[in-house]
Amino acid sequence: MSTTVSILLIDDDAGSRLALCSLLKQAGYGAHCVASGEDALDWLDQNTAAIVITDLMLPGMDGLEILRRVKERAPDTNVILITGNASAHSALEAMKNGAFDYITKPLNAEKLKIIIAKALETQHLLKENAFLRQQLRARYSFTNIIGTSPAMQQLFARMEKIAPTDSSLLILGESGTGKELVARAIHFNGPRKDRPFVALNCGAIPAELLESELFGHMRGSFTGAIANKMGKFELANGGTIFLDEIGTMPVHLQLKLLRVLQEQEVEPVGGNHRIKLNVRVISATNADLEEMIVKGQFREDLFYRLNVIPLTLPPLRQRREDIALLSQHFLRKSCQALQRDLVSLDPTALQILEGYNWPGNVRELENIMERMVALCDGSQINVQDLPAHICGARQASLARDGLQDLPEDGINMPQLLRQLENRWIRQALQRSAGVKAQAATLLGINRTTLVEKMRRLGL
Repeated sequence: MSTTVSILLIDDDAGSRLALCSLLKQAGYGAHCVASGEDALDWLDQNTAAIVITDLMLPGMDGLEILRRVKERAPDTNVILITGNASAHSALEAMKNGAFDYITKPLNAEKLKIIIAKALETQHLLKENAFLRQQLRARYSFTNIIGTSPAMQQLFARMEKIAPTDSSLLILGESGTGKELVARAIHFNGPRKDRPFVALNCGAIPAELLESELFGHMRGSFTGAIANKMGKFELANGGTIFLDEIGTMPVHLQLKLLRVLQEQEVEPVGGNHRIKLNVRVISATNADLEEMIVKGQFREDLFYRLNVIPLTLPPLRQRREDIALLSQHFLRKSCQALQRDLVSLDPTALQILEGYNWPGNVRELENIMERMVALCDGSQINVQDLPAHICGARQASLARDGLQDLPEDGINMPQLLRQLENRWIRQALQRSAGVKAQAATLLGINRTTLVEKMRRLGL
């Protein structure tokens, strides 16, 4: 046991005080012992204690007053009360006011050691949880959602207005735009930041199990329900529930969800009791819910219940000016994860990335950065390191433009020529129904040359 753990003992009985002080020091603690509450507060003015152990019945300032004064000065300090049987009720009252535990006279040394150990463990867990919460807040702060484009600045301004509210929020956007990241940022920057954030992807849960996941179930309520289970709504009570891909929820469950939102209470599957809720609901979808309403695939009343505040995330192709910043961020992140020196991005490669359409949005960009860092041999990622489909999209675009002028950033001519040869040879073979001689005539080359090019291109 480390001697850095400081314990303050307060007992007006000299014999008991000396015996307890000796016991604490033998157990490896740094013990300081005083006879009164006044002396204890004087000592605490100059020192700190992880734990305060005090007799409940003291002349002058009693244990309850000491508890109050200690908690005012140091809320994280745990207070353990020593009491006689006659004052056990007062000790229980003290626990309601913040005391960690109490022990009755005559003292059991082993029991006291166990209480002290539990108090220290509790302090450690509280500090660890506080650190984790701080890390989560830092990770999901608005500043960690990267973007300087006008579209992102508008998004940040709207998020700052939304976060302090308790209104239901519907996040709209294509897959990969960061809907869950935004939902977490809003939660961890709002009044519920110290309460749970529970996420559920409605599209990833089979329809027959989704009701149980959302609302919980009682043992025996269906085949395989071998124990009671808390649903995501109950787990999120006091905090935020994030329902991703809400458009995939079956219509019959949409009605049950609507009732939960209207009544602010949930009944587990197979249960006969209702659980009161205080939950903020954030939902997200890449589907057009209004079109689904017209087709009878989504309830209009549920849509209006979820869509109190809409928030639309722009796709990456509509904020291309953020690609350079995002690329640098993901390169640093991947290099750290793979424990390798930082690599840079060639300007020409960056221009190609900025011209790509990014159907997978930010998620696709992050995955490609990680892949290139893993496969890159040098200190810079160049055009030849880019995935073939990105370069292919670039070269195909140039081909469609008819190669009128050389672009300012240049071209990859060998790759472009291979792209054109591949495309034209396939078209010629298709028009000639696979007859190579006819295809060669269409291309203005002899049959032997065509066969060689087909072999080289793997056709």
